[in-house]
Amino acid sequence: MNPVIALAAAYFIGSIPFGFLLVRLTTGRDVRESGSGNIGATNVLRTTGRTLGILTLLLDIGKGYFAVWLTFKNTHSLEWAAIAAVVAMIGHSFPAVLRFRGGKAVASFVGAFLYLAPAALAVALAVFVLVVWRTRFISLGSICAAAALVPAVWIIQHPPAAVVAASAAAAALIIWRHKENIARLRAGAEHAFSFRRKEAKGTAR
Repeated sequence: MNPVIALAAAYFIGSIPFGFLLVRLTTGRDVRESGSGNIGATNVLRTTGRTLGILTLLLDIGKGYFAVWLTFKNTHSLEWAAIAAVVAMIGHSFPAVLRFRGGKAVASFVGAFLYLAPAALAVALAVFVLVVWRTRFISLGSICAAAALVPAVWIIQHPPAAVVAASAAAAALIIWRHKENIARLRAGAEHAFSFRRKEAKGTAR
């Protein structure tokens, strides 16, 4: 497969809005009109329930993994696979099918680096769990985990430069996509995590 076609496929796979589709098919609602307005698993869990939230999480992880696996399988290049990881995340964040209004790409990030750098990802996930356990802020955990992946990739796996660069680009994308959460964290107004479903009222954050 031509690498350009492989990257186009990675964007298409990444842009499949599983959270949006699951909520629409089961409730008829647009998940973007509830809670944070995000199509990701956290907002699905908060506004629709645990089952759909977990299913969204697994499917979004799966699409990140599949996009990178497919690219490597067809190009036999770790460099192109690394680029595909970022492209799949961009697809999730800016899906053409939803007029480029997507999610924050954390789950697709997990799937992509589960393929590219599993040992480093394990460190990042440990950071995520620790931060969320101590603070109850999913957003802060996601930001810290993304930042932790970059040195973990380099220290643990010593991969090609393209993989390190992809981890840095992925971390930058996640942090940038959380800019509103960062503002709320600084203002003391961020939503604390709970497994209990909460229906959003008023203006979506």
